[in-house]
Amino acid sequence: MSLDITYLELSEGDQGSHKFYEVIVEGAEVRIRYGRIGDKGQQQNKTYPTAEKAHAEAAKKINEKKRKGYAPAVMGERQKRSVTRRSLVSVASTATRAPILWSFRSSSAAFGIFIDSDRCWLGNQRGQVFNLDHQGQINNQFQLPEGVKCIVADDIWIYVGCDDGNVYDLSGKLPRLAYEIDPNIDIYWLDIYDGTLAVSDANGAIVKIEPTGEQWTRLSQGQAGWMVRCDGTNLYHGHHGGVTAYDLDAGRQLWQQKTNGAVLFGWLEGEGVYAGTSAKQLYRLSKQGEVEQIYTCDASVYSCATSKGGKYVFAGDSSSSIYCFETSGKRLWKLGTGCGSALSMQFLGDRLYLVTTDGVLACVDASTEAIASAQTGQLPQTRQIQANPSTSAVSVNTPIETTSSTSSIASGQGVIVECFRKGSELRVRAVSDGYNSDWFVQFPRDIREEGARYWVQELRESARGGFYRVYGDIKRYV
Repeated sequence: MSLDITYLELSEGDQGSHKFYEVIVEGAEVRIRYGRIGDKGQQQNKTYPTAEKAHAEAAKKINEKKRKGYAPAVMGERQKRSVTRRSLVSVASTATRAPILWSFRSSSAAFGIFIDSDRCWLGNQRGQVFNLDHQGQINNQFQLPEGVKCIVADDIWIYVGCDDGNVYDLSGKLPRLAYEIDPNIDIYWLDIYDGTLAVSDANGAIVKIEPTGEQWTRLSQGQAGWMVRCDGTNLYHGHHGGVTAYDLDAGRQLWQQKTNGAVLFGWLEGEGVYAGTSAKQLYRLSKQGEVEQIYTCDASVYSCATSKGGKYVFAGDSSSSIYCFETSGKRLWKLGTGCGSALSMQFLGDRLYLVTTDGVLACVDASTEAIASAQTGQLPQTRQIQANPSTSAVSVNTPIETTSSTSSIASGQGVIVECFRKGSELRVRAVSDGYNSDWFVQFPRDIREEGARYWVQELRESARGGFYRVYGDIKRYV
């Protein structure tokens, strides 16, 4: 049986795409492998009715890639490289230092942060993700592919976007592949609402992906989309040209608002849409696109956040300073971090949490009293916490556990689901009593195997209804 192999690459210089696309045709089977040059990538296999049909479909896909700039190449000649395109160089602040209670230092610049009442998450450029308590001590640690760009929560689920173009679920003991993004998408930022994922990329595209895999893509009027936020109804996309809003369901553009400078970060709170720009300004827009307030900083705005309801507005700049404004626009204070520029931030309970260009997660006491003391030079003793490089981390490739126990199921602990083929797709449905077997189950894509059954810790109905979401641990049921 003949074996036809086509290997293509798209490499656009130091700041552009750096990807491969390989098509192998063997008889009536087509195997496609794609990803970033130097990585193993993702693979898709499909069998066609005849060898002729397989060759015709393969040729169609190859020609599509060539039209997008891919060209024949020799595997291994080009080397792997980082795809981060935002400069991580920051200037030390000359401002009075902020009252930092504790700081946790990882090994690389960090974009990813999520804070709630129970835990603090940090994700860095080396693919390390740390789950910490509110004193900065490690609860657990994960090793994901390089380039963690953002960490977002969707109810009780935690999702992480990486430079390999995929999104991982960290809600259980093991990280699992939750969403496979189109190989042409370089993730810059993401947001998620009740299982609906929104992804912005380097080229100014915005992609909405449903748990079933259905999606739409739109191209905004500006590149480098470092902002995407969604509220269940609309999606807000920030890029070089400003902010564009879309209807979340259909992808219809609602409005476009230009900004001075490129949008480098975005936030959503209540009825306000916040966009920090390279022109030293932080915009608050209404959800109808009107400019309601502009907050002025002294350098490019790398990140922003607000208190609940937007009473206080916070910003971090490229000169390692952080700011607090009243909602009216009045600047209340500017302080230095002492640990790099804040690439992301979040405010919770009088504490402002930052992740920085130095790879630090810092907990700032943003209470009125602490800020007033800091402005007079009275600072708390900062607890310095260092990540232990010898600590083992749970990786994406950790094998799934197996179980054959029926006792936990009989006692109401856990649910059995099964994987089946529907057309060309592998789907998952519940088989335990009390669940609708016609509903789709959102399930990790990297462990689906046709005919296999799995024990899952919990199935929860999505907020909108119509499908289930897996939460917690997953084991192969044998």
